[in-house]
Amino acid sequence: MPISVRIRSIHLLALAAALFVAACAGGPKGTWTALTVDPETRAMYASRADGDFVIPAIPDEYLADPRNRRQIVPYVTDERPGTIIVDPWEMFLYYVLEDDRAIRYRIGVGELGRQFSGRATVAFKREWPSWTPTPRMLREEPELYEPWRAGMPGGLENPLGARALYLYRNGRDTLYRIHGTYAPWSVGRAVSAGCIRLYNHDAIDLYERVEPGARVVVLTEDQAGMGTVPDVGT
Repeated sequence: MPISVRIRSIHLLALAAALFVAACAGGPKGTWTALTVDPETRAMYASRADGDFVIPAIPDEYLADPRNRRQIVPYVTDERPGTIIVDPWEMFLYYVLEDDRAIRYRIGVGELGRQFSGRATVAFKREWPSWTPTPRMLREEPELYEPWRAGMPGGLENPLGARALYLYRNGRDTLYRIHGTYAPWSVGRAVSAGCIRLYNHDAIDLYERVEPGARVVVLTEDQAGMGTVPDVGT
């Protein structure tokens, strides 16, 4: 639901800091250099128009580490093609293909992203979704979230980014989302809040592949790395 808005208030700056303060894993830069980014990767993550918005390019510094690039990898699973498997501990999302392969996306996670595990389905999906703070957010930090009680319109500065998949289990909203982000530095990190975040470019790619009703499997910590082949894509 594209709505052309630009929100520049101090509240949004505070919100961005609250949602994306680094807490756990190291960042995506590492020791990689921009010189290791090939033209194909740059094209994949180049600036692009999408509806009423222009999505900025992902800087080379975040793409130099090959783990942060979207790619097809070997992946052994009994789940049928079209299933999404989320590994919040290794910080990867897999879209299952045929012949023991999957499209691997780098993700960022937060506290909420590691509180849910098991099976769910994609109940629906949205382009440039609006965002509404949870009752807990409103209760614990009213000065920060009250301005957005009625929701923040979709846009480049919205925490849900360009696309969002909404996960339900047994007909009920899990409050677990797979979505884009305006903060590319948060991908490949564990940060203080949020569910599962992808580069906006990857969120769009996944969105176009996934249909409502698709299966989603979120791994537990004990299952981290399940189905992967060592040393692939590193």
